[in-house]
Amino acid sequence: MGKGGESAVLKQSSTRTWQLEKLSTEELRKWAAAYGVKVEDKREALLPALEPYAGGILDPLRPANLPLTPPKFTLKMIKDAIPKHCFKRSLVTSFGHLFMDFIEIAILYYLTRFIPAASVSPLLHYPLWWIYWYAQGSVMTGVWVIAHECGHQAFSESSLINNTVGTICHSLLLVPYHPWRITHGKHHSNTGSCDNDEVFVPAVRSEMANSLRESPIAQLMGIVIMLTIGWIPGYLIMGITGPRKYKGKNTNHFSPSAVFFRKEDQPLVVQSDIAFFAALALLCYAVYTFGVVNVGAIYFIPYLVVNYHLVLITFLQHTDVFMPHFRGEEWNWLRGALCTVDRSFGVVLDHTLHHIVDTHVCHHLFSTMPFYHAQEATKAIKEVLGPYYMEDKTPTNHALWRAFSNCQYVEDTGNIVFYKNKFD
Repeated sequence: MGKGGESAVLKQSSTRTWQLEKLSTEELRKWAAAYGVKVEDKREALLPALEPYAGGILDPLRPANLPLTPPKFTLKMIKDAIPKHCFKRSLVTSFGHLFMDFIEIAILYYLTRFIPAASVSPLLHYPLWWIYWYAQGSVMTGVWVIAHECGHQAFSESSLINNTVGTICHSLLLVPYHPWRITHGKHHSNTGSCDNDEVFVPAVRSEMANSLRESPIAQLMGIVIMLTIGWIPGYLIMGITGPRKYKGKNTNHFSPSAVFFRKEDQPLVVQSDIAFFAALALLCYAVYTFGVVNVGAIYFIPYLVVNYHLVLITFLQHTDVFMPHFRGEEWNWLRGALCTVDRSFGVVLDHTLHHIVDTHVCHHLFSTMPFYHAQEATKAIKEVLGPYYMEDKTPTNHALWRAFSNCQYVEDTGNIVFYKNKFD
């Protein structure tokens, strides 16, 4: 480009309004270092380079970025800081939590008998059903989490018990247990990798073209779609948030020939499909016996709440403005395992969801640790992890909007990348 062209670009940049203009040059330099942005230290260069990160930078509720330098501690150092009893799996304790969930489900179902008909008291009828749907869906999500524990072999010392309980509980929630267990294990083995992670892999600039979600309406519609059909058919059948290496290939979790299954996995896929369709047949029998309206109100709407929770939880665990993704030599298992965040959905919901949200960093580091020890273990690992421990206290709705609107793509190149929401 000639001098005239360079002058035109500089003039255009100098006349443009940047979101970060109120920040001092020193603050801009600190954010550039935090995001690994390598440009001149001059304000004129920093403002356009940081513009795609501006929405996240300006959010006062966001935590600090994960450090860009590799951690100096090891997995052994983290493990040694945790009391040894935290790694012990108790069959009695695990079944105790599962049975308590079933008891709560039964109680909530029983209480629906006392909901007045709409013709008698519409002011009570509709709000009470909404409360039931959300409460029942939340408790059912707790059952899903315990089946998730089984998939990690954290329910008991016995793999037979783990897989039997996991198959039953996940099938009743219309999840193919072993296919999910296999791909979820691949996620844990490749967390934070742009190339090999299994879920919520960032889109890249070249894929986005002109499809950025810029308007609030587009962002709201995207959130609704993600939270309603993101789990099934989105992930379980279509694999829409998987890695690019699966593009154009069979990513159906119900298919034994799907790209992520080995030949020795195929009998387990078939076994899980049989259990899934047996549960589906049971549901169809319930519809035949009790009617579609009753089954829909008692089971299906809470089931949709389960799916909503699953997508919301997993999206916010691995997506936000302060969270990097890695490629090539910059990625390793420990670094990727730290690329998640602890949040809280409130005391009641955290308890109901068996702390899958507020102890997720510990879970990624030690996935066979039972959830009922994870809170104690989390306190212990914080001292070792220091700034590498990621916790976000942003209210859930705010965090969801921030992440969805600002985390739209990463660059095609670069071994440490953060989400952007604008083309620079």
